[in-house]
Amino acid sequence: MLRIVNRVLIGFVGLVLLLLGGSVLAVGLGAPPPSWWIHDGRHDVLLSDAERTRWQGSGWWWPTVIAALAVLVLLALWWLTAVLRRRRLAEVLVDTGDGEGALLRGRALEGVLASEAGELEGVAHAHAHLTGRRTAPEARVRLHLEPHVDPATVLHDLTARALTHARNSAGLARFPAEVRMKGVRHRAERVS
Repeated sequence: MLRIVNRVLIGFVGLVLLLLGGSVLAVGLGAPPPSWWIHDGRHDVLLSDAERTRWQGSGWWWPTVIAALAVLVLLALWWLTAVLRRRRLAEVLVDTGDGEGALLRGRALEGVLASEAGELEGVAHAHAHLTGRRTAPEARVRLHLEPHVDPATVLHDLTARALTHARNSAGLARFPAEVRMKGVRHRAERVS
């Protein structure tokens, strides 16, 4: 959901900035200003003396401007952290049974899961990605299947072997997984 909101928001902001910047450039190069343009021509200043000093005597003006800008900065920082936040799980907490715990690198578990899934019959290529929390990881597995293989058989083998082995080795009670399968396309070859 956040990815969709992010794309829509970036697209909207980009479109507004493109229209505004293009209009400023066009008016600055001598094009007649559009009807909705706030200035009269290319030599008009952004803020006149009257516009700059209109609210100078009001005590509420500058605190309101500063508060609005602070809210905009906080929203921009929240957006930036949401975009830059790591989607990949860095580590998994493994229960060692002695009340302590061990940390398993997420990339190591992803690599083992992908290699075991890639060894299944009919799988041309496999990729694994861990998400969730370190105490409750979730897997996203993408499989590229050969044309002759039955997807239900590959899914059963993946669940019974690779995912079960990963769940047991990490000591997890449950290990939910989302599996996406895609058929591999081969180029036609000329046989003589």
